[in-house]
Amino acid sequence: MKLNSSTLSQLAVAKPSYDRDGITVGIVHFGVGGFHRAHQAYYIDKLLEQGKAQEWGICGVGVLPQDRKMKAALDAQNGLYTLILVNPDGSRDVRVIGSIVDYHYAPDDPETVIELLAAPSTRIVTLTITEGGYQIENADENSVFGLVTAALSRRRDRGIASFTIVSCDNIEGNGDVARRAFTDFADEHHPGLSAWMAEHTTFPNSMVDRITPVTTPDVVTTLADTDGVEDLWPVVAEPFTAWVLEDDFVDGRPPLEDVGVLTVDDVTPYELMKLRLLNASHQGLCYFAYLAGYRLVHDAASDPLFAEFLLRYMDSEATPTLKPVPGIDLPDYKRTLIERFSNPGVRDTIARLCADSSNRIPKWLLPVIRTNLETGDPIRLSAAIVASWARYAEGVDEDGQPIEVVDQLADELVPIAKSQRDNPLAFIENTAVFGDLAQQPRFVEDYRWALNSLHRDGARVTLETLRKEQR
Repeated sequence: MKLNSSTLSQLAVAKPSYDRDGITVGIVHFGVGGFHRAHQAYYIDKLLEQGKAQEWGICGVGVLPQDRKMKAALDAQNGLYTLILVNPDGSRDVRVIGSIVDYHYAPDDPETVIELLAAPSTRIVTLTITEGGYQIENADENSVFGLVTAALSRRRDRGIASFTIVSCDNIEGNGDVARRAFTDFADEHHPGLSAWMAEHTTFPNSMVDRITPVTTPDVVTTLADTDGVEDLWPVVAEPFTAWVLEDDFVDGRPPLEDVGVLTVDDVTPYELMKLRLLNASHQGLCYFAYLAGYRLVHDAASDPLFAEFLLRYMDSEATPTLKPVPGIDLPDYKRTLIERFSNPGVRDTIARLCADSSNRIPKWLLPVIRTNLETGDPIRLSAAIVASWARYAEGVDEDGQPIEVVDQLADELVPIAKSQRDNPLAFIENTAVFGDLAQQPRFVEDYRWALNSLHRDGARVTLETLRKEQR
């Protein structure tokens, strides 16, 4: 049965019991994809199910060409979609989510989006625009920065309170990064607005966590065959979810603590924990795993050699760079990460983790290396991870098969990587990505060893050698 408002009551899966017609938009979200629908929209749906947050419905906004597909899917289904949580034992928890009540594709009608943002009822703007989405060099009036600052300018002129802007992207200090980007754009396009924003607009930092792979055709087919739901774009995710949010909102917020969100004064310790343990470990796994022939994350993470490598990276190199994390058992968190990576039901792909590395490695792994260079702590495993990226970026695996390197800098990085058999430091001499790491002798020594081992012996032998060194 096709999923939409008229068929909802007939579906034999968990679904909203609340009246969606009574929900008003209080949150506008840029970047509606799998993660937003598995995470922030999931939390609002839980609140609505409790009879709360009726004024906090979500309106999605797309600004990129590919967002047309999301608009088409959500419009056809009245904003409804199916969230499938896959447990490690293979069982599935299936629920239709109803918290997204509208969606706009901004390039078709930017004025409507600006007026939506300028409306007093819009009190929070949230973002999942990817780690690389905060560059304003090529941003125009139809970008997220252009739309949001135009709306803030109207709110200022009309005497309407500002909204809060919440980044939910995997960036250290994501709220601070968002503040700088929006403020810089405002300085260029709306004279005087940044001063008003400094006084009236807040940008709380946040930490978000739920592994959400790309939806594949078999997910759609299985949902229809097993559960009787024809959904154009369902979402699959792991059962685990977390959201830590700095409690700094200018015009109210939903009671998110009622559905498990941790609201705190300082997100930094939780943010560093997640970025340097989970996200950096994903990068520690993916390039070695792809080169060794793995294509699914759970297969690689279930390999004791790979699991041991990740745990040693987390214990010896990442953990010393962290701040105390109140209420978190770090050893248990690290063990849980390996279990989450090994969940066979999620079927996350190695290729997804390898994508956009030039945005990910500098934000998640290089800070670990730089901190440990300063303190004298080990960097051997982190340097090997960077070398595995460099080897992967050559675009050919260990069987001579081509690798599709998906990265905004691929045209620049792949030729450099191909030259590194003659110049082993070519990749890390790219200062735009690596800064001065090519001038750090201790890093260079460990990196050269790992890259040479990858070229000579391959990924698996390199990891086995590193394991013997650690004993």
